[in-house]
Amino acid sequence: MKSIAYQKPGQFEETRYEKIHNVVFENDREGSLAVAREIADLIRKKQESGEYAVLGLATGSSPIKVYDELVRMHKEEGLSFKNVITFNLDEYWPMSPKDINSYHYFMHQYLFKHIDIDPKNIHIPDGSVPLAKMKDYCMEYEEKIKERGGLDFQLLGIGRSGHIGFNEPGSHINSQTRLITLSHITRVDAAPAFHGLSNVPRKAITMGISSIFQARRIVLLAWSKKKADIIKRTVEGEMTADVPATYLQKHPNTTFVLDREAASKLTRINTPWLVKDVEWNDTMSKKAVVWLSEKTQLPILKLTDKEYNENSLADLIARKGSAYDLNIEIFNKIQHTITGWPGGKPGADDTHRPERANPPQKRVLIFSPHPDDDVISMGGTLDRLVEQGHDVHVAYQVAGYNAVSDEEAMKYLQVAQFTGLSNEETEMILRELQMENRPTDSFALRKLKAGIRRAEAIGALKFLGVPDVNIHFLDLPFYDAPEVHKRSISERDVEIMQKLIEWIKPHQIFAAGDLADPHGTHQLAFELLKISLENIKDQDFADDIYVWLYRGAWDEYEIHEIDMAVPMSPDQVLKKRHATFYHQSQKDIVMFKGDDMREFWMRAEERNKELADQFNALGLAEYEAMEAFKRYHFK
Repeated sequence: MKSIAYQKPGQFEETRYEKIHNVVFENDREGSLAVAREIADLIRKKQESGEYAVLGLATGSSPIKVYDELVRMHKEEGLSFKNVITFNLDEYWPMSPKDINSYHYFMHQYLFKHIDIDPKNIHIPDGSVPLAKMKDYCMEYEEKIKERGGLDFQLLGIGRSGHIGFNEPGSHINSQTRLITLSHITRVDAAPAFHGLSNVPRKAITMGISSIFQARRIVLLAWSKKKADIIKRTVEGEMTADVPATYLQKHPNTTFVLDREAASKLTRINTPWLVKDVEWNDTMSKKAVVWLSEKTQLPILKLTDKEYNENSLADLIARKGSAYDLNIEIFNKIQHTITGWPGGKPGADDTHRPERANPPQKRVLIFSPHPDDDVISMGGTLDRLVEQGHDVHVAYQVAGYNAVSDEEAMKYLQVAQFTGLSNEETEMILRELQMENRPTDSFALRKLKAGIRRAEAIGALKFLGVPDVNIHFLDLPFYDAPEVHKRSISERDVEIMQKLIEWIKPHQIFAAGDLADPHGTHQLAFELLKISLENIKDQDFADDIYVWLYRGAWDEYEIHEIDMAVPMSPDQVLKKRHATFYHQSQKDIVMFKGDDMREFWMRAEERNKELADQFNALGLAEYEAMEAFKRYHFK
């Protein structure tokens, strides 16, 4: 039996493709609240019968909102943890429990120090155990779980390699608690927390697959589009040691709790016409036709009834009349998204254009989460807006100092005159840069790194013709939270954003709609924009605002999602590259690349060219490159 916590109408639809029970929530908060309620129900049920609730717990960003809700329930609803025993999945090795990167520190910071759990009931693998004693220690950890009657509930996350706990690809289904070597992709994903890949430990202690399987109930959490590929492979693919999470297909009581982004590649969501009847609205029709064109490698206007019938789309053409009529309709819709006038073409008939013709010269406000997202994501469009005479403002939402390496900071100490550093601060920074494993950067070092990002951003925008007075550094307070996962929006953040919008009264706002960055900065920046727009939506000037979302270095909109596509000439591609090169601290030594070893400018340039090739393959005009935008309707 699956937990009743997830049995809500319409949340789960069995298909022949899916081998693991899963539920999809609108966002990670809703999913986390549901999981926290299930855990709380288990604890209370065990209390009523005088028993202990034995919980297996995970770390990382995925379960944080679950822990936040459990803490809230303890403080506001009286949920007691006195009858709770916990066993954590894993820990880095070697790692002192006092190290801020240890999972011991993580669990106390996010959960244990806020609740009434008995310290002797907390079990976390000890990353300081000597190698000579490791085998015995791991066996003892297994025995402790058995002595407590086994795990009632195991909470899991999933790595992009498909690992659960630290059971990396190749792990055996019968594996138990042991010391393992971390894969490269796992270390890359951990690099932001360790201030760089070189600082991430190469080994870890982890419960084994068999240890996890002994749990009577397993819930796995996955949030964001960066988990979509591995979720599809785990839920729909064959069981294999190459993806250890697929072993969960054999567990009798497992649920995957997903947000819409993480579930987006599942067949029933990505191509629902393959498994069920579909409501054929404009968006779904466009998506299906683009999918069919790409699958058959035929331009849209060459698709026939045969291709539709052979690919589960007979119902679509039956509703639309014929393949010919449908092809023309979708081709025209996609063609109308393409424009060389991102600010609108003055004096033109704008009936089928993505932007209005009037006013001819618009006030444009570009929000860039970090001091390079603007040129990386929409540098060609920014250049076009400036050249076409619009009043372009760029606002950098955070200082971006976390993405500046120590090597770059050392190199740039010579530009201290631009950052206002005193001799004392300079000497202090030099000492700090020589420290190993420091917990965080000092204010002076953050000031230097922020100054580097600021100078680079100004250089890039001046190259593109944006005047100094139109460059705004907001330095939103949320970015300065001492721990990345503790960042949250404040009234002050909203006030800063809202005041700028009210002062400029823009006709266009461009903002990042890419939520896949490693630190979650883009997500908070977008939440702030939504709140600010909600606050100003009743003011007169708000009626004139079009909001356009772009995506960053990690992702791109799919063609059926695009509302405006801006072509770039070969010269503009080179100009965008030149502007991106002003961000020297992000060029050669990039802190948070993810598992893509290309520099950000390369990713963006190749993505822009690939998008143009996609449009061309559909039968549309051939361009050198394209940037894409999706309109966000806030009213």
